[in-house]
Amino acid sequence: MVTTTDHISPRGIDALLATARSRLNRLTPAQAHAAATSEDTVLVDIRYAALRDRDGTIPSALVVERNELEWRLDPLSDHRLPEATGPDLHVVVICNEGYASSLAATTLQDLGLPRATDLTGGFQAWREAGLPVTPPAA
Repeated sequence: MVTTTDHISPRGIDALLATARSRLNRLTPAQAHAAATSEDTVLVDIRYAALRDRDGTIPSALVVERNELEWRLDPLSDHRLPEATGPDLHVVVICNEGYASSLAATTLQDLGLPRATDLTGGFQAWREAGLPVTPPAA
């Protein structure tokens, strides 16, 4: 019996990540902070709740956990957020350290958001750069 996976060669996560990042114009924390002032840019924090509870959040970022990202940002989805306005939207995806966000951003590009990208180094790099962070609730 032949299955669809019989013709797929394993690549490994490092190769997959390298391919994803080759499609992105990744932003430094300072660039993402500057971009966030534009009306056509939205920062999207995909970290799970335990990390946000531990480290805090970026004040201007939308929180959309990774498992809901495509449905919430796809402008054609019935479950989209009001901020998901169309293909001109500049989405900057933020994860904890800048790995999952690269994969997520390319998925958003595949959905028709060609300006989707991510933050190099993720939330940890943002915080280390001294950029605004809302502390976790005590």
